[in-house]
Amino acid sequence: MLKNPEKTRKEIVQWIRDYFEANGPGCSAVIGISGGKDSSVCAALLTEALGKDRVIGVMMPNGVQSDISDSREIVSLLGIKNLTININEGFQGLSGAINNTLKEGGIPGVTELSRDSVINLPARLRMSTLYAVAQALPNGGRVANTCNRSEDYIGYSTKYGDAAGDFSPLANLLVHEVIQLGELIGVPERLTRKAPSDGLSGLTDEDKIGFTYATLDHYILTGECKDEEIRKKIDRMHRLNLHKLQLMPTFKFDNN
Repeated sequence: MLKNPEKTRKEIVQWIRDYFEANGPGCSAVIGISGGKDSSVCAALLTEALGKDRVIGVMMPNGVQSDISDSREIVSLLGIKNLTININEGFQGLSGAINNTLKEGGIPGVTELSRDSVINLPARLRMSTLYAVAQALPNGGRVANTCNRSEDYIGYSTKYGDAAGDFSPLANLLVHEVIQLGELIGVPERLTRKAPSDGLSGLTDEDKIGFTYATLDHYILTGECKDEEIRKKIDRMHRLNLHKLQLMPTFKFDNN
């Protein structure tokens, strides 16, 4: 748990202000609003740091989103400017074009997008949408990354999708710490305690990864895990997904 959540809140708010002063004075923050704890807490912190007139919340359903009312609740509560952009037409168009091409047989044995591709494509379209909105603003915008430390540790994000962004206020907070901070700043409990989901696969995060965030957080903090198979799985996911947190490798050479 955060030893001093109020201190952490103040430090994050000041860090956001410092980031914008150095990287975009007068810019707005653009954030995707899913209605879950991370985007809700992040949006609240941005609003406190920059004021509601400099925060743009973007809701991006892929067709029908059953819990979009949660997203609308948080933007209404914060009083921030907001847009709803349905990405389904873009998703259907792009996935259809790719599948049609794959069916022509250019790659032996590959005739359609994989399930993972279908799940990750909307996340990448959403990030493209956020950057398009940011660049459309008169004074420009900076896109907020809303991932937390727990998700990042096991790579539970889409590379160049929700793993992207210009700045990341929650990257060093574990899931239970994000919840703690959200409760401090007044984010409705039903949003902070809502079962986390990627909104794409139809499963909760914990259903997909096969263990709870409480188990993951405890392991990250202490190195302890009672279930040996879960420990091995966490270690494997961490190892395989480290590339998502690292800068793109570049070839270096001596031209002498």
